[in-house]
Amino acid sequence: MSTPRIVVTGIGATSPIGGTAPESWSALLSGASGARTLEHEWVEQYQLPVTFAAEALVRPDTVLERPVAKRLDPSSQLAMVAAKEAWEDAGSPEIDPDRLGVDFATGIGGVWTLLDAWDTLREKGPRRVMPMTVPMLMPNAAAGNLSLHFNARAFARTVASACASSTESIVNAVEHIRDGLADVVIAGGTESAIHPITIASFASMQALSKRNDSPSTASRPGSIDRDGFVMGEGAGVLILETEEHAKARGAKIYASIVGGGVTADSYHITANDPEGRGAARAVRMALEMAGASPDDVTHINAHATSTPVGDPNEYQALRAVFGDRVDEIPVSATKASTGHLLGGTGALEAIFTVLALQNRVAPPTINITEQDPEVPFALSGDPVELGSGDQLAISNSFGFGGHNAVVAIASV
Repeated sequence: MSTPRIVVTGIGATSPIGGTAPESWSALLSGASGARTLEHEWVEQYQLPVTFAAEALVRPDTVLERPVAKRLDPSSQLAMVAAKEAWEDAGSPEIDPDRLGVDFATGIGGVWTLLDAWDTLREKGPRRVMPMTVPMLMPNAAAGNLSLHFNARAFARTVASACASSTESIVNAVEHIRDGLADVVIAGGTESAIHPITIASFASMQALSKRNDSPSTASRPGSIDRDGFVMGEGAGVLILETEEHAKARGAKIYASIVGGGVTADSYHITANDPEGRGAARAVRMALEMAGASPDDVTHINAHATSTPVGDPNEYQALRAVFGDRVDEIPVSATKASTGHLLGGTGALEAIFTVLALQNRVAPPTINITEQDPEVPFALSGDPVELGSGDQLAISNSFGFGGHNAVVAIASV
């Protein structure tokens, strides 16, 4: 029995550089940055050491109907905006609800709802805490609400694997379709965690860039003077189905998800394995599922967060897989433009990888002043043509807890 080919038939995104997937892609190619000074009174109130982040360019509560937005945490609002775009882009498939599933992800979940409710409890007492607080803050809220909105009854599953979350959900979706659990899956991830407590915590562990005077150039993966990542927010959604199912309903096809790998480092709760063994295994697993070799890969969307330690570790992991050839494969480090969307980053970057293959162009990596000799990826400040032949790309995500997730994507 042959393994069904899984294809992407719809994409949707709301990000720091665009309110839709096409807008985000266009801004990415133009070298835009979504990092901006935060215009919130709590920045000064708490004297935060980092005063900027990459907030979603279009606020989701201005897109959704007010009654819908009011009962969703911002993370679920972003998920709903991206999913509605992706569903429409896929042609709004007519499908038996029992054959429609949701594989979704978040790294943190409804942090705004949780902490706002805590403030309300302290200041006004328990009677003023909203009855919808728990359904809004729970990590599976986005998956549950998408299941309700699209009448998806096959399953509504949630992954919370830190920054690897939504890439892992895409891998899960591929496996669930191949196992016959659904014909169509809404896959992706979301995050809205630009909050005083998360900024203070990440800053305390020296993970964030402190370039308060130049937010737009603060995220600089691969650059020798990088000093940390930039927090971002947003959501990405892909509609996945078998090629046979897509063709039967006359759907357009962007690309194929041909492989995926998920591993754990078992090394440290925040630091990744300096030898990159778990990350390298995830890449090899993705290529093995794809029936491909390292020599077949023509593009890489690197996790590349712009941290001093993380970028070299990823390079070493990929070098273990690709050898010297890793220095020749066109690499895009798109967090330079979008910041780091935590649990939403993998889905957004998978969409960028899909569009890179469809348009035969690797997006630029902005803000490199001088490339670090320890991270000699083939990064470019300009878009790079990928050529006209068959293309195979990988998109990497690695997260706190030692989570590694890689997806392999092929052109059609």
